[in-house]
Amino acid sequence: MPLLKIQKAARLALKDYMGLEESENLLVIADPKMREIALAIYEAGIIIAKEAFYIEMREREVNGEEPPEQIADLMKAVDVVVAVTSKSLTHTNARREASKNGVRVGTMPGITEETMIRCLNGNIDKVLEITKKVHNAFQNVSKVKVLAKHGTNVTFDTTNRKSVASTGILRNIGESGNLPSGEVYIAPVENSVNGIIAFDASIANLGVLTHPVYIEVKNGVIKKISGRGGDARLFGKLVNRYGEKSKTVGEFGIGTNPYAKVCGEILEDEKVLGTVHFAFGNNISFGGTIDVAFHIDGIISKPTVYFDDKIIMEDGKLLLE
Repeated sequence: MPLLKIQKAARLALKDYMGLEESENLLVIADPKMREIALAIYEAGIIIAKEAFYIEMREREVNGEEPPEQIADLMKAVDVVVAVTSKSLTHTNARREASKNGVRVGTMPGITEETMIRCLNGNIDKVLEITKKVHNAFQNVSKVKVLAKHGTNVTFDTTNRKSVASTGILRNIGESGNLPSGEVYIAPVENSVNGIIAFDASIANLGVLTHPVYIEVKNGVIKKISGRGGDARLFGKLVNRYGEKSKTVGEFGIGTNPYAKVCGEILEDEKVLGTVHFAFGNNISFGGTIDVAFHIDGIISKPTVYFDDKIIMEDGKLLLE
């Protein structure tokens, strides 16, 4: 991939999305697998920021696993953090504490050069427009139903839960989110999720799926996982890691980024316009009650979605004015 395109995307990430100023300090967190992209971000930061710091840690085992205490402390001591890591730091105490301190935190778990160039060079206003429409439609919704061709048929309650509009634009004090982004997500009432979820596009840590993975959920908790091939078995091993907490539905989200494509990296996959996703595990960052060092997303393509019995998406096409 041409170096100039990566350098341009890195500058866009810091200036246009994170709003990094010349008076601010930047911390870039990486692991060995993500070193090349992380260094591009760091090198752009040296030019823009007052000071830029680069630090590596070993790769975390799962999304949501905490970074070392020393890095968590550093995260609270700067103005902007960009985490270019293999596993997500979004749903960690370290990220939450940094945000409480007023730090702007952009997380880029598993990002590829292709995703960086494709999504960060897209029209920001278009992503904002679609995200706003979905977020507005989600206001005061109590009941959600999701259907899809591979057998997804699931309902859940969102009473008194607030949806989050994630655009990737993180310019205000304490803001955090994925970079790039483009989704609206919510924490369903934990014991309200019932039905079948059939992931047919991709699952975090597993990549693009060869066969759908079927998940039976009762009162918010996984009761059965099935599917052809090895993906269902591997997914089962992951979600059983912490018992019932990691088997509980923690998130429902709708992709709003027209530039994103399903590529096997969940950072981009969950943002694809025309998809929805469910995640299991931690959701205390956005209004839920599940506190566990684990968070795993799966993607459903071309779903039909109802908000309080009103259809807002049909076979992956948004039906919003």
